[in-house]
Amino acid sequence: MTRFRRRGLIALLVFAPLLVGWLSVRPRTDRVWSSDMALMPAARFAGDSVYVTGIRNAEYRSTEDFTVSYYDRGFDLRELESVWYLVEPFGDMKGPAHTLVSFGFSDGSYVAISVELRREPGEKFSPVKGLLKQYELMYVVADERDVIRLRTSHRHDEVYLYPVRADAAQRRQLFVSMLARANRLREHPEFYNTLTNTCTTNIVRHVEEIAPGKVPFSYKVLLPGYSDRLAYDLGLLDTDLPFDEAKARHHINARALRYADDPEFSTLIRQPE
Repeated sequence: MTRFRRRGLIALLVFAPLLVGWLSVRPRTDRVWSSDMALMPAARFAGDSVYVTGIRNAEYRSTEDFTVSYYDRGFDLRELESVWYLVEPFGDMKGPAHTLVSFGFSDGSYVAISVELRREPGEKFSPVKGLLKQYELMYVVADERDVIRLRTSHRHDEVYLYPVRADAAQRRQLFVSMLARANRLREHPEFYNTLTNTCTTNIVRHVEEIAPGKVPFSYKVLLPGYSDRLAYDLGLLDTDLPFDEAKARHHINARALRYADDPEFSTLIRQPE
């Protein structure tokens, strides 16, 4: 046996069990989770109505110190009036960002759906670990004040909240589709993947259900700090302003800080300066 073949055989004997072990790892729902990730939401559909349990409503004193509560609520799908796309760039980095979707109803209330990795206590995100089956995926259904104030008041990230151009049927289909996927993840967990199963790639898949072929493959999906520009160019954002003006108009940090404790928070952060 040649030296090259011996080395190849040794490498195979060393790495094959590691590969088999990695391939055999399965996502789970029964870990000990961080308290803000402990309860997965559930939705029950009946005609024009949906009843959602496990809507998160956390009060944050810091990113690490918070009190988590949940509430349940029924929604009339005929009263769904608006859809909003939120982009949260991370620090000074232009590409990495978190994205989520919020839904507005005729009574002035809003509920957000955020696709996130399901963290264990003390666990931090690593893009490399995100490729290696280290994090499960979950859909967080939350009070809008929860997810926005966490980002503006405590993470101190910039936040942009854009109105989405969608008709009544599209709004309804998007909301139902995201809730249905949240249901599926309760029974069929999945791993988060930094490239293929993220907040933004999941939102794109929901958009594709409504408008197949609408969103082309783009680095702006893999680097979602640019995804608002992509959505603007595709006509998905409900604005006639030039992009830079639209981005400035829908930058909400100052308003979110000013009205953080106002009962009309969601209405006021959408008011022009």
